Amino acid sequence: MAEYTVKELIFNHEKAFMPEKAAGLEAVVQYHLTGDEGGDYIITLGGDKCKVEEGVAENPVMTMTADGKYFGDVLLGKADGMKGFMEGKLKLAGDLNLAMKLTSFFKMG
Repeated sequence: MAEYTVKELIFNHEKAFMPEKAAGLEAVVQYHLTGDEGGDYIITLGGDKCKVEEGVAENPVMTMTADGKYFGDVLLGKADGMKGFMEGKLKLAGDLNLAMKLTSFFKMG
């Protein structure tokens, strides 16, 4: 399997989004990634679309902070995000209910 950068994995959210799973949802999510593959990304969900852009959102509903490489492993299914949250590798602020459902909105693999 080809290796992907974390940035490519995050921008893939747009293609992997399943709007039927997020019906009626309007939310702005902030990813704040640190380390070698760090960066700030705004994920806007709503109107049957997912839009990804680099930057910092003014009022995100939820913010997720993690090491970029670790988060890449979570997106690829190589690491368990819930376990990472419990171990402090993945930090969440804001709407934790949305955080729990977020992965269900995207096709994995």
